[in-house]
Amino acid sequence: MLGRDYVNVLYIDLEKEEFKYEKRQDLLKYIGGTGVAAKLLDENLKAELDVFDSSQPIVFAIGPLSFVMPVCTKAVAAFYSPHTKEYGESHAGGRLAMAMRFSNIDAMVITGRAKHPIYIVIDDKVTFKDARAMWGLSVEDTGKILRQHTSGSGVRSSMRIGRAGENLVSYANVNVDTYRHFGRLGLGAVFGSKFLKGIVIIGDNSIPIPAESRKKYRQVYDRIYDTVIKTDVMEKYHELGTSINVVPLSDMNALPTLNLSTTKYDYAEEISGESFAKKSLIRKVACAGCPIGCIHIGQFRRQFDEGYEYESVSVSYDHELLFSLGSFIGLKSPDEILQLIDVVEREGLDAISTGVALGWATECYKRGIINLDDTLMPFEFGVLPNYMAAVHYIATGKNEFYKNLGKGVYNASKIYGGEDIACHLGGNEMPGYHTGYGSVVGFSVGSRHSHLDNAGYSIDQAGVKEEEIVQKIFEEEIERNILTSLVICLFARKVYKRDIILEALDSIGIKTTNEELTKSGREILKLKYDIKRKLGYSLDSKKIPERFFKTRSFNGKLDSTKAYKMVKKYKEMVDAL
Repeated sequence: MLGRDYVNVLYIDLEKEEFKYEKRQDLLKYIGGTGVAAKLLDENLKAELDVFDSSQPIVFAIGPLSFVMPVCTKAVAAFYSPHTKEYGESHAGGRLAMAMRFSNIDAMVITGRAKHPIYIVIDDKVTFKDARAMWGLSVEDTGKILRQHTSGSGVRSSMRIGRAGENLVSYANVNVDTYRHFGRLGLGAVFGSKFLKGIVIIGDNSIPIPAESRKKYRQVYDRIYDTVIKTDVMEKYHELGTSINVVPLSDMNALPTLNLSTTKYDYAEEISGESFAKKSLIRKVACAGCPIGCIHIGQFRRQFDEGYEYESVSVSYDHELLFSLGSFIGLKSPDEILQLIDVVEREGLDAISTGVALGWATECYKRGIINLDDTLMPFEFGVLPNYMAAVHYIATGKNEFYKNLGKGVYNASKIYGGEDIACHLGGNEMPGYHTGYGSVVGFSVGSRHSHLDNAGYSIDQAGVKEEEIVQKIFEEEIERNILTSLVICLFARKVYKRDIILEALDSIGIKTTNEELTKSGREILKLKYDIKRKLGYSLDSKKIPERFFKTRSFNGKLDSTKAYKMVKKYKEMVDAL
């Protein structure tokens, strides 16, 4: 991919403990990242078999710009999602893209189920290591052991799961290098189903830029770097980060609060990015290859024994966590939210889905839809201790209720009721925006049901006319497929305009055009929807819960008839690809 005319794919069979490399020229048309990951998933997917069948693949991929240009720091995972039972895709930063780049791996396909818990170490070979002693450990403890037992400090990346993944919670995540995650759609459960506790990649090779391109590469790199550092285009991500959104969203009636029963939070100031910065922020860190430092680390004090025995605990936070583990369940202070984030992190759960699940369960408990026999303790908005216990119960499947809640609010509401107040879109728990038709329709139709698919929430705030929203969503998803195939962090989307992308690619010897990029973006979107259809998904298959229409958004109350017409229009556009 970089300095060669093929994509180097590593295939790993966990059952046979075998691996091989293939040089795939045919994958170049998919750019890298999202495109290559989706194509390899499509090739290896067994749609007729269960999501946890041993033959189902896990795919990782980086792009041609990964670790080569500033803020091109993400790796992409594609998988059969146990959460939505269709196409799964998630992105993570940290050191993973760097480690893959310097291990000469453009993509990985992992299949099979190990005979017992294992972890794998990848350098110039693949080594299969016994992880039976680590099974049942937290994400934190697993990370410590992996660091102690592998070499390559500074050039390695470590992925691992917690108890939630081991117990096949459908929204279990994969932790990457402590502060980053493959968060959404349940990749951690797929790891658990394969007895795969972790992966360590040691990238200690070097990849030369082609000699004829080096001068131009340096010029283009420096120009992009200066734009990132010396202009204000990415300033907010370093200063307060995305948590700067909390107060403005609440002020404009767009912050999902108390299970989306309202969009204005009385305690928004107390849990704002400004409040966290004053009370809890201790440092900012960056993914490898990024000069921004958008990862905000907060600290709280935890008692670990009787008497005056305390330790300081550091966890990362951003807007999505302040919404899902804050306003959505009524927590009122940075300390409370950080404590709950810590429990979610140690168990290895997606924070968004966890918070939304707790919000639904709390309202259901208050309404009498579920009872104490289900929850084992009272649920009340704003009461931290019971939420901390509930997170552990979800991760370990304490009883039948928590096992069902561990499959998401769509599944749980089908069993217990409360479907009208279950805040999911396309089966995936909602993100932290209720801005209008752009957000509700965008999250519903997005290929991974994420706010990052098409930025519908941003389209709402830009004042786009209703009749233009679907077209904007469609165009934005195509554009983002290009960015995430290259793989450019979406925080840098305003830096990497098309002319800059073309120059960046040209500077490393890759010739392409605007038209070819657009064509690839469209083909990748079509490929994703082909996979979704293969897995039985249809845009008509899941209703939008009534709560989204009853609670005021930034653009007022929404009309369900209009929303479904927009979904239908989007379906027609995707079908025409």
